Amino acid sequence: MVVPRRFLPSINALLAFEGVARLGSVTQVAEQLALTQGAVSRQIQNLERQLGVALFVRDKKRLSLTQAGADYAEQIRDALNQIAKASLMLKANPSGGSLNLAILPTFGMRWLAPRLGEFAELYPQITVNLTTRLKPFDFTDEKLDAAIHFGDTDWPGVEYLELMTETVAPVCAPAFKRDRALRRPEDLLTQPLLHLNTRPNAWEHWFEANQVTPPALTGMLFDQFGTMAQAAIHGLGAALLPEFLIARDLEEGRLVHAVGAPIKSVGAYYLVWPMGRAQYVPLARFRDWLSTAIAA
Repeated sequence: MVVPRRFLPSINALLAFEGVARLGSVTQVAEQLALTQGAVSRQIQNLERQLGVALFVRDKKRLSLTQAGADYAEQIRDALNQIAKASLMLKANPSGGSLNLAILPTFGMRWLAPRLGEFAELYPQITVNLTTRLKPFDFTDEKLDAAIHFGDTDWPGVEYLELMTETVAPVCAPAFKRDRALRRPEDLLTQPLLHLNTRPNAWEHWFEANQVTPPALTGMLFDQFGTMAQAAIHGLGAALLPEFLIARDLEEGRLVHAVGAPIKSVGAYYLVWPMGRAQYVPLARFRDWLSTAIAA
């Protein structure tokens, strides 16, 4: 579909309008765009004439958005950001082989990032762009190619590749265990426990697997394993953490196993991508490499 030219204002006009809509000041926008105030005002007036719609109400020297102007500003802001992002990605990788991947922060930092150099050596023409997402999202809104997901296969509109399950163990600082004389799983019932807010029932599952009936559990909430691990290292409580993420902390003695046996988590790690995207070459290369890296 070819859009008629009259519905495609110039970038300069859109930048001037979006800036004034956001800042409420022609002077500030003129400084940002290295233009005169008169030039900014003319760009907005030309835009209004082209669209045939008043975008601002003018009261002496004060400008305020009309409702139509406010709605238009919100929509073109997204479009301008998308154009800027596309241009940045093209400049970073002129070959066009890029993979926009959403990752879970601790998994990305502790497991994926140390291995990405291997992928880069195998496929130097593919640029992997990482962004953090803690929960499922709509691929049509986010414009991402794939995501690392933990949980079940209940994400609508995607295809899955199961990567791995995980084993979680209760860990704490060495002094925390020593000072509280932890010996049995039930000893943790009276201790401060650290919780991940995306896994609210994790401790209950662990206690039940260790033949302990837990009461209603309370404690500090965290949104990432990384910050929860640091809290445990500094003695704020016992944390239930994936063993593969804390292997170095255990090896170097910053954390120790508290009590009881590790258990397999409810859920698994998956690579997910939108339906119909499976054959996108950078995604296919990454999916194959990731499968091999997980197996190893």
